[in-house]
Formats: sequence, structure tokens, C-alpha cells
Amino acid sequence: MKKYTYTEKKDTRSGFGDGLTELGKTNPNVVALCADLTGSLKMNVFAKNHPERFFQVGIAEANMMGIAAGLTIGGKIPFTGTFANFSTGRVYDQIRQSIAYSDKNVKICASHAGLTLGEDGATHQILEDLGLMKMLPGMTVINTCDYSQTKAATIAIAEHEGPVYLRFGRPSVPVFMTDQPFEIGKAIQLTEGTDVTIVATGHLVWEALQAAEQLEEKGISAEVINIHTIKPLDEEAILKSVAKTGCVVTAEEHNKYGGLGESIARCLATNNPTPQEFVAVNDSFGESATPAELMKKYGLNDEAIVKAVEKVISRK
Repeated sequence: MKKYTYTEKKDTRSGFGDGLTELGKTNPNVVALCADLTGSLKMNVFAKNHPERFFQVGIAEANMMGIAAGLTIGGKIPFTGTFANFSTGRVYDQIRQSIAYSDKNVKICASHAGLTLGEDGATHQILEDLGLMKMLPGMTVINTCDYSQTKAATIAIAEHEGPVYLRFGRPSVPVFMTDQPFEIGKAIQLTEGTDVTIVATGHLVWEALQAAEQLEEKGISAEVINIHTIKPLDEEAILKSVAKTGCVVTAEEHNKYGGLGESIARCLATNNPTPQEFVAVNDSFGESATPAELMKKYGLNDEAIVKAVEKVISRK
């Protein structure tokens, strides 16, 4: 089995910031808006280099979405930046009416998603955002796994015509997707396997790779797929893998309702019904603790993936 290593850890939000910085140099139509969290979203360099293209709207997220929608009318490509909770739940009506329904070319970029926000607690740890956004017609939904993939995704979505939700996080995580091409809607097979398919997204991709190594020691061959695009979903890649392995485990830092797991369950139910286990938050809010403590308590780590694999294989 192919082994993945890393030489450094970096936060995915820095991948967004560096991608935006590069876009500032190469695409004059890219503009950026932030809701009083410029430092947290790593938008400082863009703001410094292009003050005429940066709009600090303050703690007024709904207004930010409306401004962004308006900017597209003049041909601009607006990137909005704030925490995932404020990028979705707080402003869902504005996104639905002014961006999605109108098919505006707005890039909604959301940091501090999921439990790994950590000590800020349940009020900020949104676990419903992927579900909220994927249900909007025409919305592309992307959830990246490391610094390199986030930077590549940030650059790629500027070329995509239509609304996009880009989700990333705060903690430093292994950088292991270096030099990997990024194509919206195209899954990336990281390892080949014959006994089980593990489909992971975001921070759970690295955990899936660690789980696959542990499973190999147990004589279980796991195929790991990195799904960075939740919508549109690469159903072809999933069905091809599951046809070989006969079972699947999905892993995501999100509520088990409405996320990646449910999208894959729908895909399988309508094409090839297959045993599936879900590694996700079990219909609850989070709490205040370190990211590592929360991922362990809520079953979002390599240990939980190994257990889910052993369970789903027993169902084949």
C-alpha cells in the first residue's frame, strides 16, 4: 500500500490566504470581502497589496453577502471570508436569495469549520454547513484536506463560473497533497485496496490514511478516496471502487445528517446498494476542548475509522 508522509504541518486557512494572494497578482477581477476577521482568514496580504479590491465590512455578514452578489454584476469575482458558522447559518437567507437563486459568481470561503475550531465551543463549531450549502441548487461545495489542496482549490474556484462554498479550518494539519492537481468534482484515489473503500473529506482524509496503514497490519486492504468536492459528487469514482471492495466507510467532520455520507448513501442506493458505515458526529453539537480531544471524543479519528471498517466488513 502506498504510504503518505509529511515534513510539516500547516493550517488550511493559510492555504486559502496564500491562494488568494496569488489570485490578487494574476486576476484583476478578484476582489475580497471580510467580516472583521482579516487576520483569522489570512487575508492580510491581499488587503495590503490590493486595498482598492479589499472591503472590510465589519461584523455584518448578511450585508457582506449582499455586497458580494452586487459586485458580480460588474464582472468582479468576490471572495467572502469569515468563520464557517457565520458564512452559512447566520446568512443562509442572503445566500439563498441573493447568490444561489440568482446564480451569482460569489466564492463563499469559510474558515474555522467543524469541531477542530476547538475551545471556542459549540456556538462556533458548525457541523451542519455542508448540508446547508449542498442543498442549494447550483452551489458547488468543496471541503479541502490540507494546506496545499486548499491553496489549489482557492485558485481553481476563481476560474469556475457560479457560486462556490469553500470550507477549511484553523488547526495545523499534515501537508501531504503537495503537487497534486486540483479539479473540481474529481475525486482523488490515494491508495488501492480490495476489502473496503474509505471515502473521506477534509481533516478526516489524513486520519483515513493512518487507518489504512493500521488495517494493512490486520490483513485488511483499504482503498482510500479523497473527496474534496462534496457537490458535484464524483459518483463514478465511488461506484467503481465499491464495485471492487463491496463495502464503504465515509468519514467527515460534520453531522452524520446532511453531509458527505448521506450523499454517498444516496448514490449507492440508486445505483448499487452496498453496506456502509458512517464516521461523523452523531446528531449533536460540539463543546469546548482542544481539537484533538474533541476529535477523539466524537469519534472522528483513525481509531474510529478502523472500527467502522471492521464493522462494515462483517456486514458484507
